[in-house]
Amino acid sequence: MEIIAKISRGTLLDQIYIPKNRFGLSVGSPVIIKPLEYEISIEKPYFYNIPSIEPIKFELVSKILPLIDKNIDNENIIITGSFLEKGFNFNDIDVIIIAKNNTNNVKFLKDRLKEEIGVDFHIVILDNKSLIIGLQTDPLYQMMISKCISKKRILYKVKNKINYKILDLHLLKSELLIDNFDYLNGNEKYYLVRNTISISLFLKHQKINKEVIDNEIKKVFGLKNVDEIKQNMLDKSKFLEKYKIVHKQVFKKIMKGIENGSKQKETN
Repeated sequence: MEIIAKISRGTLLDQIYIPKNRFGLSVGSPVIIKPLEYEISIEKPYFYNIPSIEPIKFELVSKILPLIDKNIDNENIIITGSFLEKGFNFNDIDVIIIAKNNTNNVKFLKDRLKEEIGVDFHIVILDNKSLIIGLQTDPLYQMMISKCISKKRILYKVKNKINYKILDLHLLKSELLIDNFDYLNGNEKYYLVRNTISISLFLKHQKINKEVIDNEIKKVFGLKNVDEIKQNMLDKSKFLEKYKIVHKQVFKKIMKGIENGSKQKETN
């Protein structure tokens, strides 16, 4: 592995800084320092709320970004999702590609990445405007961007715009948990619970990120860890009793918002 760095002037000794998130070059490794005889341009990815990452994952990111660049003209590439959590309990790698032309062949890109990387990918291609709308109206978009790796710096600062009809559609997905509890695996249950809780927090104008959502899930359902959901360790009757109450409360807030919006239109 090679890292390009610059010499910085120190108080007692001059020094060279290298990123903590890197593949190889562990602390204590002997290295050779020599001047570059040519100019080289290299883009380092930006890390958001990721204090550390496993070396093998960093190596994968270093391969994924140029592969996507090679196949799709884009403005930015954002890697997010469970891939960035500690350990290797992810089924695929979630990627958001910001591109003006979102008619690219996603299947071809998925197959190409699977062939090169050996992992399945979930890819969404959006233009900047669509991403901003998503961040304003969908709490799960906010959660995804809150912890990610991106090719270029992310500069999105948006204010929440509560669209009750859109939130109603999002919440509708989580009704599946009530009628299909026995047929869903742990990760599917966690996704549906997380969806409901994220909408609840969004309606309260609270900050949305994975840690906040997981803490709220533990608080609401009296869990020590959200892994109790992911690993199917729940008391079904007790959990569903509480979940129905929470889901109904969120649904009522959304319906009230839709109703108030309709009344305002009538008076106007």
